[in-house]
Amino acid sequence: MLELRPNCEHCRTPLPPEAAHARICSFECTFCEDCVALLQQVCPNCGGGFSPRPLRPASRGRHDNDLQHYPASQREVYRPVDLAAHARWLAERQQD
Repeated sequence: MLELRPNCEHCRTPLPPEAAHARICSFECTFCEDCVALLQQVCPNCGGGFSPRPLRPASRGRHDNDLQHYPASQREVYRPVDLAAHARWLAERQQD
């Protein structure tokens, strides 16, 4: 089950469970769509791509699979990205 983290790791924009602009990588690193654009669609933590974060129903989910029974995480992750270093890493990666 996804953790549904409450904020963008780079800019701290709130990303409540219903946020359509939340993006995650395969390790659940969580960013807003604006920061994902700055990161050139590449996760600075794992190097993977991003996808829209799925939405979990607030209530009445099938088999009680909803926020009422499985609430979103309250744990904030804040790891601002050094955008210049990320750009250098991306450039080096493209040369390989």
